[in-house]
Amino acid sequence: MSQIDIATIKEKLGNSNDIIFKEFQIEYGGKSRKVNLFYADGLVNTDSVQDFILETLMVEFPKLNTNQHPFLDLLTAGEIEEVTSTDTMYYNLFSGHVILIWDSNKILSIAMNGIKDRAVSEAMTETVSRGPKESFTESIRTNTALVRRKIKNPDLWLENMRIGKMTQTSVSIMYIKGIVSDKILEEVRNRLSRIDIDGILESGYIEELIQDSAYSPFPTMYNSERPDVIAAELLEGKVAILVDGTPHVLVVPALFISFMHSAEDYYQRADISSLIRILRFVGIFIALLGPSLYIAITTFHQEMLPTQLLIGLAAQREGIPFPAFIEALIMEITFEILREAGVRMPRTMGQAISIVGTLVIGQAAVDAGIVSAAMVIVVSITAISSFVVPAMNMSISIRMIRFALMGLAASFGLYGIILGIFALVLHLCSLRTFGVPYMSPFGPFIAEDTKDTLFRLPHWAMRKRLRLISQNNITRGNNKPPGPKR
Repeated sequence: MSQIDIATIKEKLGNSNDIIFKEFQIEYGGKSRKVNLFYADGLVNTDSVQDFILETLMVEFPKLNTNQHPFLDLLTAGEIEEVTSTDTMYYNLFSGHVILIWDSNKILSIAMNGIKDRAVSEAMTETVSRGPKESFTESIRTNTALVRRKIKNPDLWLENMRIGKMTQTSVSIMYIKGIVSDKILEEVRNRLSRIDIDGILESGYIEELIQDSAYSPFPTMYNSERPDVIAAELLEGKVAILVDGTPHVLVVPALFISFMHSAEDYYQRADISSLIRILRFVGIFIALLGPSLYIAITTFHQEMLPTQLLIGLAAQREGIPFPAFIEALIMEITFEILREAGVRMPRTMGQAISIVGTLVIGQAAVDAGIVSAAMVIVVSITAISSFVVPAMNMSISIRMIRFALMGLAASFGLYGIILGIFALVLHLCSLRTFGVPYMSPFGPFIAEDTKDTLFRLPHWAMRKRLRLISQNNITRGNNKPPGPKR
């Protein structure tokens, strides 16, 4: 390599005072050698730099017969590599490496990472009553280790790349060789390689840049902060995308039904999990159509209500100045504001503000004659039901579509709701996620793959993986029904 000028490196780094430079002479091979060492303060372990690099070079080297020992073998530091380009040198520098320039013509990069990572803790958004409590952290290497702890198999492969001209963010593709579809894997590689952007700060950047449909309200990429969920998805033949600096790992392809499943569904007995799933789908139905049905029935189809209930609703609405649609819109927007405020406020205050604010505002609105008590009940049940969706991004999609259905209900009654549902189903059936139909195994319908959809059969009965995802190896196992041997 040509002569390396330290002054040029300092100028390139803007003479930043958090880059520590050291220059000294050592005896090696009977000659005095010039050594330049520099690192980013705060990114490396300074004690290790002192103990394993500086002390070795300045104290141990003069005592050794260096002619019989290669230079790299004399350093007792950890991972050491020779760097041949300045771009790699700068990347390693800001990744927690110590850069050592030997005789102004050789660059060595020594891993001395000293960044304080957040400890592995319990998942905050995907809580379960039974199952592992650990979640991913912001360190990509910690995250890959958590997945490898679940899948101890050499076929679990990892491919690394750097994305972002300025941030040079580490991104890893993880999959199980022999189970993953080669077409899906190649599509993931192609989409990631086409990304041309200055910086990647979170996996949401990647999701928005490689997703199938940019204008659909429905997410076509799944994400999770739980290692057990990602391990289960990998075993299905899917591909995981890990991004350094975020605890949320992306999974593709992501089917619509995947967003309705929780990790705990697989840790309970099949009958319990199936019952919970049925309750979950009932809650999703209420979250999507609750206010719309109320608006349609009270505005256009009063004959559908029992007489006593109709009289009671009419009495409640006697002094209400707004139509049912405006009434529902006011309450829905108020609840959305309260929900968002609860998320953004300090954790110790957020829950109290959400609960107290909801109760106080709801009761005050009824007393003031702005909304009816029945509308407060409907909107409250709808808000609670939206939380049964395990995936937060799917829950937000349902909340968005709810407003459109409310408008159709106010305009055309039940006919508008039916029209909206038809349009919704057609849109869902038109979506694809990395070449796989979004609504599979329902559209196209594959009966064999419906064993883990609206309900869950026992593990011994789910012997096959989804055919449209894992085409290389669709057999999970060949278990027999449990019971005493005869």
